[in-house]
Amino acid sequence: MKKIIILSVMAALSFSPCESQTEDQSVNSQQIKSFYVTAPGGLSLREYNNLNSTKLAIMPYGTKIDVVALELNNTMNIKGVKGGMHKVLYNNKVGFAFSGYLSELFPPENGSSAKVYIEDLKFSHPNASFLSCTGGTASQPTLTETILIPTKQWNEAFLIAQKLFNIPSEFGMPNPRGRNAQTIQSKYASDSVMNNMRVLRHEDSFVQIAYFYSNETFGKFVSIKEHGTMMEIEFYEVIK
Repeated sequence: MKKIIILSVMAALSFSPCESQTEDQSVNSQQIKSFYVTAPGGLSLREYNNLNSTKLAIMPYGTKIDVVALELNNTMNIKGVKGGMHKVLYNNKVGFAFSGYLSELFPPENGSSAKVYIEDLKFSHPNASFLSCTGGTASQPTLTETILIPTKQWNEAFLIAQKLFNIPSEFGMPNPRGRNAQTIQSKYASDSVMNNMRVLRHEDSFVQIAYFYSNETFGKFVSIKEHGTMMEIEFYEVIK
């Protein structure tokens, strides 16, 4: 019963005591001079601006590349991620790369501290924010962390949430097209372990992506949703 109650609280949390008051700001893409590769397995640099042209190189995750020319129109859709082909410079080679996996936000490494990541990000994006709250009781302490990141891209927010809050790699970025409510179970879930991702959609657009994990001694909840012109990631954990 305790486990059910805790999970219900996690799922229903509005996090009102910890909501950030950061003012929403939009980012002018025309001012961007470089991008970071956010594809976990690396991103192809291609000879021409189509996905069938020759691969010139594979640009590893986290690589910073220079922009030659921006493609401002979303001419492609790869598994629900929209974008075009930016002309970029990498390792003294000029080619084209899919913009859906390029970001002006440097991507975190696995297990990075959310607080440190946002502190570093604020040097280039001062409207990013981090808020942490502790609560619960001595026997059941809780921690809530809320971050706002200056992007409207769900795949960027999902990647950052996955790296900072240890969402298992078996859960890939879902497709915005699908049922309004979908639960994706982990292969490691059991009667005593809850481990799943829940996706809420409306008219083939995301409303919320949430990850749940709970066992006999620990529970956590990670939520991703829009917040004005930014994306909000909320993390909650409880020691039972």
